[in-house]
Amino acid sequence: MTSLISVATHQRQPRIFALIFAAILIPTSVVQSAEIEGVRFPEQLQMGEAQLKLRGTGLLRYRTIFKAYVAALYLGEGAGPDDVLGEVPRRLEIEYFWAIPRDRFAEATIEGIARHVDAETLEGLRPRIAQFNEFYEDIEPGDRYSLTYLPGRGTELELNGESRGVVAGADFASALFAIWLGPNSLSDGLRRQLLAKR
Repeated sequence: MTSLISVATHQRQPRIFALIFAAILIPTSVVQSAEIEGVRFPEQLQMGEAQLKLRGTGLLRYRTIFKAYVAALYLGEGAGPDDVLGEVPRRLEIEYFWAIPRDRFAEATIEGIARHVDAETLEGLRPRIAQFNEFYEDIEPGDRYSLTYLPGRGTELELNGESRGVVAGADFASALFAIWLGPNSLSDGLRRQLLAKR
């Protein structure tokens, strides 16, 4: 019996060592994540050639009571709060707790951009705003929209990891991200949470 146990243990050793070795080789970025309200966001992402690191996470409440969504902001290497609307790679991920129709997203996009640009600039952006608004779909609780700006490429909207389309222009990206990160943002509290270094 002892010899059988010894043989079985000996046979398992290569597998045990292989598992340990594999665990050592797994990059820490794959397993590390931040959690807010039970929703997880990875610590870093690779978007094209840009490596983005998690800057901050936040919760938006509707009428200070109801949880509307949680969000995470990612910035390119070396970028800080002062660069957030500039020519730097960035990504905003938002996961929703409520169902929202696509038309409401379109309305909120126009209203949010209008708070940050003058009338002439808004008119110049309208064709691209309309293009972007066509990307929206109705969403259900647990769905996640992601906005990614990469210089030279434009702003991409994803729904649950699937691309819905890309709109060109650094000016459009700045106006769009300002909805959450600009001086007249949707929520000062959420803005502070997203820009606060973790």
